[in-house]
Amino acid sequence: MITELGAFALALALALSIAQSALGLLGGRRPALAGAGEGAALATFLAVAAAFSALIVAFVTSDFSVANVAANSHTAKPLLYKVAGAWGSHEGSMLLWCLILTAYGAAVAVFGKGLPASLKSRVLGVQGLLGVLFLAYTTFASNPLARLIEPPIEGRSLNPLLQDPALAAHPPFLYLGYVGFSVVFSFAVAALIEGRVDAAWARWVRPWTLAAWSLLTVGITLGAFWAYYELGWGGWWFWDPVENASFMPWLIGAALLHSAIVTEKRGALSGWTVFLALAAFTFSMLGAFLVRSGVLTSVHAFAVDPTRGVLLLTIMAIASGAGFALFAWRAPALAPGGVFAPASRESLIVLNNILLTAATATVLLGTLFPLIREAIGGETVSVGPPFFNLTFVPLMALALMILPLGPLTAWKRGDLRRGADQLKVAAIVAVLAGATAYVMVSPRKAMASAGLALGFWLIGGALTEAAVRVKAFRAPWPEVRRRLTGLPRGTWGMTLAHAGLGVFTLGACFETAWKVEAAEALAVGGQLRLGGYELSLDEVGTVDGPNYLAERGVIRVTRSGKAVCTALPERRFFPAGRQSTSEVALCNRGLDQIYIVLGERRAAADGGPAWLVRGYFNPWVQLIFLGPLLMALGGLLSLSDRRLRLAAGNRP
Repeated sequence: MITELGAFALALALALSIAQSALGLLGGRRPALAGAGEGAALATFLAVAAAFSALIVAFVTSDFSVANVAANSHTAKPLLYKVAGAWGSHEGSMLLWCLILTAYGAAVAVFGKGLPASLKSRVLGVQGLLGVLFLAYTTFASNPLARLIEPPIEGRSLNPLLQDPALAAHPPFLYLGYVGFSVVFSFAVAALIEGRVDAAWARWVRPWTLAAWSLLTVGITLGAFWAYYELGWGGWWFWDPVENASFMPWLIGAALLHSAIVTEKRGALSGWTVFLALAAFTFSMLGAFLVRSGVLTSVHAFAVDPTRGVLLLTIMAIASGAGFALFAWRAPALAPGGVFAPASRESLIVLNNILLTAATATVLLGTLFPLIREAIGGETVSVGPPFFNLTFVPLMALALMILPLGPLTAWKRGDLRRGADQLKVAAIVAVLAGATAYVMVSPRKAMASAGLALGFWLIGGALTEAAVRVKAFRAPWPEVRRRLTGLPRGTWGMTLAHAGLGVFTLGACFETAWKVEAAEALAVGGQLRLGGYELSLDEVGTVDGPNYLAERGVIRVTRSGKAVCTALPERRFFPAGRQSTSEVALCNRGLDQIYIVLGERRAAADGGPAWLVRGYFNPWVQLIFLGPLLMALGGLLSLSDRRLRLAAGNRP
């Protein structure tokens, strides 16, 4: 009965979304209808929430008469993964997409009280149109609440690789970012309909962009952490097409954040800001297509039939095509905005935007080229890290080099020499750090040492900018303290985000360049040398898990004869799906980690049992995950700034 109510709520949500789109767009000219559009937005969200709740209940109660539950759950599965199974499939993830899409629409209705009435109504109308497209697709082509005529006694369970706490939280955060750009898209289309993009519009776009970008950062980081310790590959980023699908909107979102600042502060780049707002959600929809169309082979792609993939591609073509067609029509009429000199903060942000969009283009090319080549000529090609290292990395390195200079340069007409002079200490520290790494760390690697210098440059630049604002070392302590306490949270958020980017750069360069790995088949009592550490396999036993059986190794890690840690890696077998996975063990050593994987059983030289043991020493790897979290925290801290959340004032 609950499932039928959920199916009805989903159909009702589609009808309400149609009403929301009509009332919202008409309410732009007829204020009497605007309030009804807001009510429809709230009702649509509540209806989708009811449908999603029904799906959760079906998973928790193991209702295998629901096809989605039968395909992705099992009675022996822990409760957390029963709940996560609701979004662990194509159908369930699309319902989660619709839930978040309508939640953002409801948030605009509730928190957009200071918005001009016509703009708010049109934003809700466009958001409703997006809801119609995705709710229609979910209802008619990918209904997660569809029943089975002959339900099985037991389900087929969720992919064991997806039964992990980090991945349980990964899709909700990722979608909060992905789908969050839908509001930015709706703001852009609404502004184009009105034919007016100004500082007030940019100020309203920034909080939604900041929220989506910050949450997407958390989602990507959780996914990278899951890939790092769950897949047993010993790495955190592989330029997998599915990883790229989430990375592209993140890059465009970063460009949009900076461009919107110029539009708000100086009234310039209005057309470019609207273009980026449209592009951000377009890349989100492209990601939804890539992971659900079956064109990609990946452990975290939803390989479904191509027909539904074509439908998603059609939705993207309709939504983004209409948005960009409207942009092509309206953009020439947009006000050109303020004039600025080549040496100014605006110019540096423009250069930053060019580099970010060029970097996005290289990721897009590397992701789509193999698919296009195979579709045209039938030839299978692979584009991997070498391509991205040669194209993406230099563009981003240049963008990061100019990043600290922007906040220290004045608007309209700045003095680059003065900004560079203020960054002297940061530059000296960065050069010394890079040179020290090159001289002292073996093997010597010039590019990795340059990457370390770049990371220290970003951190030093962020700290320098904060020091300049509070007049550190240039004013008495009472004055410095007054300025410290008076700095807005948005400023601290920017400092934290830029410093977090530097922290990530340090970890990525150091871990990638100076990782040590070793592998050997060990019998009980055998040893494996990993850099300066020794790994001793003391015993291997069996463990009964809630829904798996496991071989667990006890591996003692020592350094110069002194105990470091005891690692307990496992090799798990899941009877429900007849699948095996590796559960790695991590030994934390400050910023470093020792990463140990217990592989399959083999025959030793004496005929006894042996197990393949792989070990990785990953230096500074924890900075890779700490840096993005600092960036996301900086974004959320900026979002809490009251100035950012207040209206710029109603427009006449």
